Amino acid sequence: MKRLALITILIITSLSACGPAPAPTPLADTLFVEPGTSLGPISPYLFGTNYGPMHAVTLDVLPLVESAGFTTLRFPGGAWTDTADMKNFQIDQLMTFAKQVGAMPTISVRLLGGKPETAAELVRYTNLKKQYGVTYWSIGNEPNIYTLLKQADYEYLPDNLNKEWRDIAVAMKAVDPTIKLMGPELSQWNESYESTPKDPAKKDWMTEFLKANGDLLDVVTVHRYPMHSPTHGPVTVQQLRENTRKWVSEVEYLRKLIREIVGRDLPIAVTEVNSDPSNAQLAEASPDSFYNAIWYADVLGQAMNADVFMINQWVLSQRSTGLGLFKGDLVQPTFYVFPLYKNFGNEQVYAASGITDVDIFAAKRADGTLTLMVINLSDTEQRIPLQVKGLKLKDAEVWLLDATHNAENLGTQAFASDGTLTLPAQSATLYVIK
Repeated sequence: MKRLALITILIITSLSACGPAPAPTPLADTLFVEPGTSLGPISPYLFGTNYGPMHAVTLDVLPLVESAGFTTLRFPGGAWTDTADMKNFQIDQLMTFAKQVGAMPTISVRLLGGKPETAAELVRYTNLKKQYGVTYWSIGNEPNIYTLLKQADYEYLPDNLNKEWRDIAVAMKAVDPTIKLMGPELSQWNESYESTPKDPAKKDWMTEFLKANGDLLDVVTVHRYPMHSPTHGPVTVQQLRENTRKWVSEVEYLRKLIREIVGRDLPIAVTEVNSDPSNAQLAEASPDSFYNAIWYADVLGQAMNADVFMINQWVLSQRSTGLGLFKGDLVQPTFYVFPLYKNFGNEQVYAASGITDVDIFAAKRADGTLTLMVINLSDTEQRIPLQVKGLKLKDAEVWLLDATHNAENLGTQAFASDGTLTLPAQSATLYVIK
């Protein structure tokens, strides 16, 4: 549990960082990096996924899961949270798996039909009896659509959420005052008041929740699936390409709302993320597609720019849809984003792109090694100038995720004499400059 203990220490210290880094100013037609300008620590909890009783992995792929670099596991994930009360043995299984993976678990207790005393007992068992030390807890899953999905057979409204969530939260804190509470786990967050979830009377779910429970809240949580093929037809590569730049504004709108209502900054987590929540599969831009991986690699970089505290991809494994990183023994392309970022640094430094459909994110490791993540969202190979202030580029260890490389280490390669990078079409390339 050594890594879990370190993660717990890091997560508590990183809570103090709220608000995005200053927006980089790009140079025309150039990728520019200034290693001497620190933008602060990158939250280690951007590299999470959802895991639960319905999402176990096979023994054949377990070694990949253990070495992928997952840093958080949201348990039990999804609607299952509100259909049954968790059992103690499930908590034990979670903690064993989290230790195997080296990830920090977060636990969601039941809201719909849940009881304060049941949630309190779960905290008592986990943290007092078993001394597992689980810090982050949430209550319920997407309460704003309980009625829409017929999980509730009555009109479930913000007033229901606000009272029931608070009753459960107070009971949990009474057992272990050290836990930190996450919520409200709303579905389909967006970038403006007009586009975020409302009840039938047009009350804003997040606004009402923050007014009622902001005093108990430690992390504000939402879910985001920007595409929905049943409504809009098959998702296209171009739609995914255009989407990544919207993430910063969506986070900033939520941060502004928190400040206005609660009167202080709170960390923000997106605890369910994928492109399309439907069961779309085997399409050019469905969640199981290669381009979904390139999209997600860029989304994680945008989340760094927006100073997001935690992200949990949906979902580790799922046999009935293309949403899982695994489908039985089949490894889906988006899985490879995680081992790619595992080699990225932990302190963000200034980087900016002046190239349409190419993004760059830069960081330093603890030993000062500079790492550059360059995402080519376009459908064509790109040859682009790279400038790194104060550094004459000689060579770098290169990791590549593209149509023919699964986050593979290509070894040490020399930079072109003119400083130009050659980026394969639809690719994510990591440069490790020692």
